Amino acid sequence: MTVFIKKVGLFSLRIKPLLRQIYGKETAEGLADKLYSLIANYLTASGEENLDKWSEDNILLITYGDSICNDNGEPPLVTLERFLTENLQDTITGVHILPFFPYSSDDGFAVIDYLEVNPELGEWKDIEAIANRFELMVDLVIDHVSSKSAWFEQFKQGKKPGCDYFIEVDSLSDLSGVVRPRSSPLLVKVDTPNGEKHVWATFSADQLDLNFANPDVLIEFIKIILFYVNKGAKYIRLDAVGYLWKKIGTPCIHLSETHLMIRLIREILQMVNADVALITETNVPNRENLSYFGNRNEAHAIYNFSLPPLLLNALLQGKSEHLKTWMMSMPPAPIGCTYLNFTASHDGIGVRPTEGLLSEEEYLQMLETMERFGGQISMRQKCDGTQSPYEINISLFDALKGTVKGEDRWQVERFICAQTIMMSLEGIPAFYIHSLLATPNDYSNVVKTGHKRAINRHKWDFAKLEKLLAYPQSLQSRVLGELSRRIRIRRRQSAFHPNATQFTLYPMNSALFAFWRQSRERDQSIFCINNLSDRIQKLDLSTINLICTDPWCDLLSGLLIEDIYSKLILKPYQSVWITNKF
Repeated sequence: MTVFIKKVGLFSLRIKPLLRQIYGKETAEGLADKLYSLIANYLTASGEENLDKWSEDNILLITYGDSICNDNGEPPLVTLERFLTENLQDTITGVHILPFFPYSSDDGFAVIDYLEVNPELGEWKDIEAIANRFELMVDLVIDHVSSKSAWFEQFKQGKKPGCDYFIEVDSLSDLSGVVRPRSSPLLVKVDTPNGEKHVWATFSADQLDLNFANPDVLIEFIKIILFYVNKGAKYIRLDAVGYLWKKIGTPCIHLSETHLMIRLIREILQMVNADVALITETNVPNRENLSYFGNRNEAHAIYNFSLPPLLLNALLQGKSEHLKTWMMSMPPAPIGCTYLNFTASHDGIGVRPTEGLLSEEEYLQMLETMERFGGQISMRQKCDGTQSPYEINISLFDALKGTVKGEDRWQVERFICAQTIMMSLEGIPAFYIHSLLATPNDYSNVVKTGHKRAINRHKWDFAKLEKLLAYPQSLQSRVLGELSRRIRIRRRQSAFHPNATQFTLYPMNSALFAFWRQSRERDQSIFCINNLSDRIQKLDLSTINLICTDPWCDLLSGLLIEDIYSKLILKPYQSVWITNKF
């Protein structure tokens, strides 16, 4: 009885105040009872926060369920599990499988059924097999659902419960202030038994926004979250969560109700399984993105969206000024929180996160260079009706085939430098599978699908990929081999803990990007120094203050630093991890 009372008290203390703020006092009481009945069997008596969800040993992979396929009829998820086990078992620790549910468009992000695995990929047992070997990240596409879903079919027929799950808007409403990530119409016309209606569609006519002002929608998603946790999910990724709540007369992004909803989900996760981490995906300017930490009570981790375009620009320009300025302004993640660092993903390289961080000249030069390297630019509609760039669609490997001066011979070295910087920074590193495999632009996929993002969503043939990886001189073998080696080194360094100290260094040479990491126990320091240019660079080691009583070594090359007052010679795009503990 005492344990039961503690559980009820914990739930009431943490959940009811949030429900009152979101839905009002009257609705909150009944809603709290429904939520409690859902999670009662999972509740722990303590509900204590786990502050050790991650360590320097955590490395994530981002992949579609069918990024690697076998033509022998094997389900792609089985092929993926085999590839991961054979090639990455000692390299990565977790896998983000992009939406693996039945879908109608957007490569999985128009979900038809949240509780089923797309039969073209495999079954739940295949997902669970991966979760048994690697920590699993599951996408919760929370903002919208497919027009082919049962809920929307019910809406079109005027049937419960779906008829109350979508956002109906008068077509004459003034929606000019709504922030858009796309250029498609915001409202979709739908014929129903009660006449013509217009419903909200932030992303496309096939992706209808859900009405979280209806608490029954919240109930549905808590059920889904619990289902994913039971299937082995260690990370829950809230896709496009910034657009969750709608209120006409506002920008309809980052509303207070959205932040409260994230707090609510985090509290529930903490009470049912404190090992599970909540991650928000908000591809927006840096200051807006940082708000999703809340007061260390919202996301456990946020995507470091400014990193990919700023790092790309730095390597294209061969200089570090904007990257260093941004790094200096980035606060350490709050206790119990961290950044998710990445350089590429299934989407393009977002350019909105560069707002206020890049000069106009370099911004335009970056876009022009990406187009020269085979990339395309996706646009969004602004509040004034004009369009502006939203993201660059390109394979990162091809994005780094040269600099603003044009293509050159340093593509592999430049690319590995980019990945090395990413995995050195404060936070958890996440590698897109096509980065590990040096996948080039897939132009035929763009033609086949008609979508720009398809350029970076190649599907590898398993047999062909295995042959390339077995050939030491292939790009795939060279890149995966070297990155795997560096990842394994990184996983052993306490100074690379996601929450270890980070301090930006200021070498006089702008071609160098340098920062210092120190373990939380303060027994290891690592000086991460990176040459961003296609020229040999020299650094006077006395400028980074190596302690004379400690031995020093570069972890990447094995070079011993015998004279801490000597000059360090860095080849084009070389990175070094100089440490006192090796």
